[in-house]
Amino acid sequence: APDTDEDRLMEVALESGALDVIADDDGSFLVTTAADRSFGEVVDALRAAALEPANAEVSMHPATIVDLDVETAERVTKLIDHLEDLDDVQQVFSNARFPDMAE
Repeated sequence: APDTDEDRLMEVALESGALDVIADDDGSFLVTTAADRSFGEVVDALRAAALEPANAEVSMHPATIVDLDVETAERVTKLIDHLEDLDDVQQVFSNARFPDMAE
């Protein structure tokens, strides 16, 4: 929220295991954790400090990005579409950077 005290947010987040707190231009903040840190502990600490997250989710971010050519990008897009259509799949992550494929 725009009225959030950045110093207090940073203190609570970092003390509970967050790696970083990043301020966005719109007044919001992104709190990042690592795979070996407890996401739940950070969220619980923020809530206990009356710093209710507007959104709290675990997401995957690749360490490396792979640039794809158009042909490979089309095949990977089809694969991702098929994976997303599976009932048991909640989310699909990729480390691919897709080229502009304007037709």
